[in-house]
Amino acid sequence: MTRRLAVLVLALLPCLPLGPLAAVSARAQPAAAKGPCQPVEFEGQPYTVCTVDLRRERVRLFWLGTDGLPYGSLSSLAERQGGRLGFAMNAGMYDKGQAPVGLYVEDGRELKGVSTANGPGNFHLKPNGVFYVKGDRAGVLDTPRYLRAKPAPDFATQSGPMLVIEGKIHPKISTDGPSQKIRNGVGVRDGGRVAVFAISERPVTFGAFARLFKDSLGCRNALFLDGSVSSLYAPGLGRSDLSRPLGPLVGAVAK
Repeated sequence: MTRRLAVLVLALLPCLPLGPLAAVSARAQPAAAKGPCQPVEFEGQPYTVCTVDLRRERVRLFWLGTDGLPYGSLSSLAERQGGRLGFAMNAGMYDKGQAPVGLYVEDGRELKGVSTANGPGNFHLKPNGVFYVKGDRAGVLDTPRYLRAKPAPDFATQSGPMLVIEGKIHPKISTDGPSQKIRNGVGVRDGGRVAVFAISERPVTFGAFARLFKDSLGCRNALFLDGSVSSLYAPGLGRSDLSRPLGPLVGAVAK
């Protein structure tokens, strides 16, 4: 399903006869779809949420192909994975050469170190944080806690800012600021057994996006991945977004 069609379907929901689809509440409600990704609505805004149980599927990161060059797009990644990919999205901020701005770990190898630098932009809105996977558990930690914990992950990507920190919205995120963009992010729940990825279908504020993870998706810790370039590959929804060249990507594959 295309992003435009998904938005249209959600817009028409209030006109449907009373029934299961009419029970859309203030919390995100899944709709029928194949695979890990479901269209949901929260505070009147449409999102797509991809939920992965790490006991059944493997969440991993992708950056460079066998040719040593960035995959660059979701369609390229999907093609090279040969149908193994349950879903994928962009996985953190990157420079003009499509290299990660901060920490990047793939298959246990640290290809880019942690950044603790100050600077402009969302990445440097401290605290920023790290999404990581180790075995059949995932985690989201703010960068100082990650450095203290030293989890030795199989996969990790650093981005910023944190959206939710131990059940509280990032202190520098306003309830509803002026900036509205298509955004994507990741959180964890169920003791790290479940990773929850979300992308907005319309431009939303940081505050609205953070509340989605905290109040609807039940994530005590969540991390902003990026905005504007946010893209999704979800074959169960018939969706493969086009975007400008991308850096790190995250996806789910069968174990």
